Amino acid sequence: MTYPAGVREAALEFVRSGGSARGAATRLGVSLGAVCKWCRGAGVPLRRGGRGGPERRPDSPVERPAERRSPRARLGLDRRCVIEVRLRDGRSLREIAREIGVSHTTVAREVARNRGADGAYRARAAQRRSEEAARRPRERRVESSQRLRAYVVARLAERWSPRQISARLVAEFPGDEGMRLSHEAIYQALYVQGRGSLRQELLVEQALRSGRRARRPRSKLPPRTGAKTWVEGCEISLRPAEAADRAVPGHWEGDLVVGPGTACLVTLVERSTRFLVARRLDARDSRTVVDLLIGMVAEVPAGVRSALLSTLTWDQGSELAQAARLTEATGFRVFFCDPRSPWQRGTNENTNGLLRQYFPKGTDFSLVGDDEVRLAQDQLNGRPRETLGWRTPAEALAEVLSGASGALTA
Repeated sequence: MTYPAGVREAALEFVRSGGSARGAATRLGVSLGAVCKWCRGAGVPLRRGGRGGPERRPDSPVERPAERRSPRARLGLDRRCVIEVRLRDGRSLREIAREIGVSHTTVAREVARNRGADGAYRARAAQRRSEEAARRPRERRVESSQRLRAYVVARLAERWSPRQISARLVAEFPGDEGMRLSHEAIYQALYVQGRGSLRQELLVEQALRSGRRARRPRSKLPPRTGAKTWVEGCEISLRPAEAADRAVPGHWEGDLVVGPGTACLVTLVERSTRFLVARRLDARDSRTVVDLLIGMVAEVPAGVRSALLSTLTWDQGSELAQAARLTEATGFRVFFCDPRSPWQRGTNENTNGLLRQYFPKGTDFSLVGDDEVRLAQDQLNGRPRETLGWRTPAEALAEVLSGASGALTA
């Protein structure tokens, strides 16, 4: 696009008088590119910004910003000495920062970090601490404390997560600041190779809650058809409203953990305390499963049975087709989830996922001993849960039992 010669001269005169190229373009109604081209052709220095800043020749190289360093790296012994002297003279932190050319927050952090017992800042001591902190590798707390390391290794071996370990350290050692470790520090000790790494004593996989890398999508298959007579009158929609409130104990969720053969695990999880009961079976027909459940209920002390056993939520599997016999023998009311709705008994689904840490998919339960099942059950009941305020399910159940016993004696 061509502009009248008068416009070009007016733009050049505006820039020569201290204005910016952008201001000239706006005032004269021309493009910024045209004004810059005219200035380059006439050798007129350009002004930065919309209002005209420092001059820059069209052919001058663009200045690169200085490389940014951490605030601590910018302070050497010379600047620290200036800080010490100026503080002694009563100068403010902002004045000191302007003199040595750093942010006032840098000076504030430096002084706060290095005050002595008498409140005075000393440059040489601050420089010495800075040099010690800069040395690598720095020793991790889990490496320097054998007692703390032994606790972490023992809990990881029991398949606790790093967050559970970190929270329980505070609960079990409330007055011992030496027994403190963040979950991030545990993860770093697990994953970072080298001296002191927890990999020397433990496999990383034992610290992970699940080996799954992404959520599995819900099934998009159409619902199955076919009459399931044992579900009629026991739909989850008929379950008492108090069963959905985890504040009331005594409501359970159950399911089978199956393998390639007919052997399986029967799992029951109490909704409010997350307490798990797991037993092994060599067959999973309805009669065998119900007989086992009746036997498990009989193990509960009669005095607290009413507090511990109210409802049982199961999926619509045929292994509980004789649910009416279970209710008649124990008073344990059974309700069934809607088809393809495992989230309606999510506590049990989550717990079965934790059990897979001990018995991965494909495990043949006919080759698994009852002692192995009991060990996994006890470890899960002894593992702290965030949803319980970092108590363990065993501790939460003990509180329920003590409350039930107190009500009976009263």
